[in-house]
Amino acid sequence: MNEARARERNIVSSEAPADYVTHVYAVADAEVRKLLHDPWEVFSRAVQPVLWLVLFGEVMAQVRGITSGNVRYLDFLAPGILAQSVLFVSIFYGISAIWERDLGVLHRYMVSPAPRSALVLGKALSSSVRALSQALVIYLCARALGVAMDLSIAHIGVVILLIVLGSGLFSTFSLIIACIVRTRERFMGIGQVLTMPIFFASNAIYPVQLMPAWLRSIARANPLTYEVDGLRAMMLKDGASTFGLVSDFAFLLAIFGMFVTIATRMYPRMTQ
Repeated sequence: MNEARARERNIVSSEAPADYVTHVYAVADAEVRKLLHDPWEVFSRAVQPVLWLVLFGEVMAQVRGITSGNVRYLDFLAPGILAQSVLFVSIFYGISAIWERDLGVLHRYMVSPAPRSALVLGKALSSSVRALSQALVIYLCARALGVAMDLSIAHIGVVILLIVLGSGLFSTFSLIIACIVRTRERFMGIGQVLTMPIFFASNAIYPVQLMPAWLRSIARANPLTYEVDGLRAMMLKDGASTFGLVSDFAFLLAIFGMFVTIATRMYPRMTQ
């Protein structure tokens, strides 16, 4: 065990930045190729957020007082549904790690010279590709429904960064769960239990100001709240951030860094 840890430290310390990026890219590329061989997955995962926009959004748009000012509820909802889609795509990503362990792929990763953190970041990056494919569908659907979208290149670039960061955060959290539970059945059960509280205890479908005090405190500690806040500021014309875009990115980066650190330590234990 001590020799393995020493080897890991030596690999990390001697790893050139270019080689490290190559390792991250190699892991991400292998995961993306799976998606290219199964494009039906992209379509099937896009159905749920589209239904949220078309059905839930159109119905709740008739209710007054949910949003303040002149913001239509459908406009308010669109960034929240995009964040929801990122969450749902990413939170079940850890099950692939369990499959890899059962198929022996994980053992090959562990004996490779790639640092464990590069393996974790590579998986986080590949999850972002899936999330970005969902974002394209939601953008098209939102435009068709008349949502006032901000399509400036700079704002779309920030939206992409938020999606990549949010997807990486939740997929790494998913990997940590997979390292703990170790079986697909338990993982699916825990994943289903976590998704709804994370989603509803955020500002995705209603403002934080409408929440009771106890739920407002939970929402302010929820990473999804900050992702939605940034998306709402960048996706919509005249969109504004409640917490500030810098605070949104700072909070997400801090949580992501913590999850990567934990997952890097726990990931090798899945082979034991």
